[in-house]
Amino acid sequence: MTVSPLLVVHITGGITGLLSGAVALTFRKGSRGHIVAGKVFVAAMLSMAGAGSYMAIIKSQTGNLLGGVMTLYLVATGWVAARRKQGETGIFDWGALAVVLMAGTVITVYGVQAVSSPAGVKDGYPPMVYIIWALLALLSATGDIRMLARRGVFSGSQKIVRHLWRICFGLFIATGSFFLGQQKVFPASLRGLKVWFVPAFLPLILLIYWVIRIRLKKEYREATPSYRTRNGGAKLQEQPLEHFGGATL
Repeated sequence: MTVSPLLVVHITGGITGLLSGAVALTFRKGSRGHIVAGKVFVAAMLSMAGAGSYMAIIKSQTGNLLGGVMTLYLVATGWVAARRKQGETGIFDWGALAVVLMAGTVITVYGVQAVSSPAGVKDGYPPMVYIIWALLALLSATGDIRMLARRGVFSGSQKIVRHLWRICFGLFIATGSFFLGQQKVFPASLRGLKVWFVPAFLPLILLIYWVIRIRLKKEYREATPSYRTRNGGAKLQEQPLEHFGGATL
């Protein structure tokens, strides 16, 4: 039996993404170990989603293609958010906005078709799946438009949250897909256990915890303080994201 190289890349990237994501969560935010594990995670997730998207195109699986594109978008924009200087945008951000708007439009159309379908599905997925993806695309696009309108992210906490929620949601796609969607590879005795919901939804739980912590703690809200110039004007003082405990995946 011949195994497709794309499938190997997809599976290897997914496993590496899960492991490196778990490792990144165990290290202190901004530590050397966290940064290295985060870079591995990003590379693995982009490989997994890229290979999966290409296979979906070959097999005419539009639903899987949309999921792959959204995963690529979330991980890539989350990674770039950590690397952007204060108030900086680029052509990548405009391109990412175009991608998520197109994906969101197609997802919405598919959701409507799923609702109106006699079988109640579109490409094997029920309407709720498309509704969730459409809401995610809308939330993402809104954040992108707001950032571009303001010509960049200007506070440390905004930068950290933008990076954090996109990376964590990308990890959630991986954990949910594996622990809930690929139980056929588990031993028969372990399939269908409720315990698998814990690792599947753990990234979302951690995301909520960190967003609340960042919003409440003064050190994050003031991550980009201003200082006075000789002319009396205020100038943003740039600080590395990891200095304030932010992830730099």
